[in-house]
Amino acid sequence: MHSLSKKVFFANYTFHVSESVYEPAEDSFLFAENLKVPDGASVIDMGTGCGILGIIAAENASKVVAVDINPHAVRCAKKNAKLNNVENKMFFLRGDLFTPIKLGEKFDLILFNAPYLPSEPLVGKSWLEQAWTGGVNGRELIDRFINEVPQYLEKNGCALLMQSSLSNVDETLRKFEENGLKAVIIAEQDVPFFETIVLVKAQSQT
Repeated sequence: MHSLSKKVFFANYTFHVSESVYEPAEDSFLFAENLKVPDGASVIDMGTGCGILGIIAAENASKVVAVDINPHAVRCAKKNAKLNNVENKMFFLRGDLFTPIKLGEKFDLILFNAPYLPSEPLVGKSWLEQAWTGGVNGRELIDRFINEVPQYLEKNGCALLMQSSLSNVDETLRKFEENGLKAVIIAEQDVPFFETIVLVKAQSQT
């Protein structure tokens, strides 16, 4: 197995990122800068990657469940949780979106830095490619997440979803509303090649 290969820093955190795991980039840092976790909140960090968002969330959360389909990411996030002294608050599950979460379990905050770039179909992609490719229109995982997230949110819970202007942000806002969540853009940043990354907050309505 390849040794942990890169170090990434954010605020006072350090993350080791192995080669088959998505390296935090502008989207991860924009998300992290805008991440507010209420004290004692229960959190899912969907598509945890190296664990950056879940580990930051664990400072205030009562528990963080970090999920990733990539087995290398799950191992990497576990090591980083230990490195940043939050492993006692974190649980790590391997699986495809919500499949490893028990139905009926509810969370206050659900985070997803989604694979959002339009690409060919996802079949046969490497673990690393799966971290950013979102299928033909970039929405394959975004749409599944939006349809499934309401059943895992507490009353007054909210979801934070990072995506790109290349994968139709208006569609995301509309679909959240269709699923009973009030959705607003809370942060955005222009990145090269005529693209904007956008953080959407979707609040469950009691």
